Amino acid sequence: MKKELFLIVIASILTLSSFSQQITPFRDGDRVVFLGNSITDGGHYHSYIWLYYMTRFPNTRLRIMNAGIGGDCVSNMYNRFDGDVLTKNPTVLAITFGMNDSGYFEYNDANPQQFADKKVKECYDNYLLLEKRLQNLSKIKIVLLGSSPYDQTAQFEGNLFKKKNDALLRIVDFQEASAKQNQWEFLDFNRPMTAINEKGQQTNPAFTICGGDRIHPDNDGHMVMAYLFLKAQGFAGKEVANISIDASAKKIIASDNCEITDLKISPTTVQFNYLAKALPYPLDTIARGWGQKKGQAQAINLVPFMEEMNREILKVEGLTGSYRLLIDGEQVGTWTAGELAEGVNLAADTKTPQYQQALKVMYLNEERWEIERRFRDFAWVQYDFLKDKGLLNADNRVALDSIDANVANNVWLQGHRDIYAKGMSPEIRKVWETEMDLLVNTIYSINKPVKRTIALEKIISNK
Repeated sequence: MKKELFLIVIASILTLSSFSQQITPFRDGDRVVFLGNSITDGGHYHSYIWLYYMTRFPNTRLRIMNAGIGGDCVSNMYNRFDGDVLTKNPTVLAITFGMNDSGYFEYNDANPQQFADKKVKECYDNYLLLEKRLQNLSKIKIVLLGSSPYDQTAQFEGNLFKKKNDALLRIVDFQEASAKQNQWEFLDFNRPMTAINEKGQQTNPAFTICGGDRIHPDNDGHMVMAYLFLKAQGFAGKEVANISIDASAKKIIASDNCEITDLKISPTTVQFNYLAKALPYPLDTIARGWGQKKGQAQAINLVPFMEEMNREILKVEGLTGSYRLLIDGEQVGTWTAGELAEGVNLAADTKTPQYQQALKVMYLNEERWEIERRFRDFAWVQYDFLKDKGLLNADNRVALDSIDANVANNVWLQGHRDIYAKGMSPEIRKVWETEMDLLVNTIYSINKPVKRTIALEKIISNK
């Protein structure tokens, strides 16, 4: 009951949040690049968004790409814009910044407001350079994304920079103003996610979806971000499929986003063939990514994703007793006639063959994400270290020697040295690209729904 009440409150908060500037849904052939800092670099929200398209629109082939680099401010993004972003040939460019731009430790010094004013102005001035660059990209759709929040209200030890999120919101506000002025699209992650944090903290003061450092959302937080993005694209209420049958009248009442054929009804059985146009959205239960502690699936306790975007409803009226559900001859579960008359959400059942098919897509997409991360680590070395040395894209012994001369005093360089040593070889980078292409091609070869045989068999008591 507590979960349902929490979701009702959050749904009302999200409904009141600003979704007036909708994000245009992606189209077949789109190349979508997400430009950002470490939240994009090491995060999953863009991958979760692509997984929705992979399963919900299996015939819409697009590409979503990660262009995040950890530690970046908007000035860094501007400096690598041509070499690291436009080289991906985007048709859609989604941009988020502000977490690093707004600063950190100085919020705990004597003049936090003065520091905030300085950092916001620096960010704005640097953004004007990027804005001018974006204004010349008439063939690329621009989406500005207000940063996910810095959680300054969760009560736990460490990493608390007072009023930092206040400054971050000022950056979000000028992003929104820029989007409006330039007729670009805009979505604010900050305020809806802050509302979720504050609601959770009413019962658990240490609650946060922004990770243990108050900055980097865990997988559940990234799924919240994906949900907010998809909601802004207008997908709330779009079902996987809707099957409605009147068993007493032996007729199909509804077959939304699916085809129902060969309906057969007897006193003890309802059977039909089912071909959906989409797969259910699979939710990962594993905490994936460096330092992550939560699985993607935990987000369903925070936002009404299942209720709004992941409904594969089987509704059968006119039955009595209880029934076992079999799909392709495999038992999925048992329900009463009353439950079936109200409707059962098959997308919530991981045992269905269609969910298992969707899981394969999810696992392949996760493998693709892992390989893509190598490219982001490689890009960090290029743009955050080698470029200042005049060695951008040198990829030779001189560049590696420069890294080795500095690695002892640079913990981030230590963590990226091995990837660079491998990736400096164009042959190895080509293999990585080929692996990703193979994974994507496989995803789009197995993500098409197939015809299933669904049977409801009445459970006959032996008593």
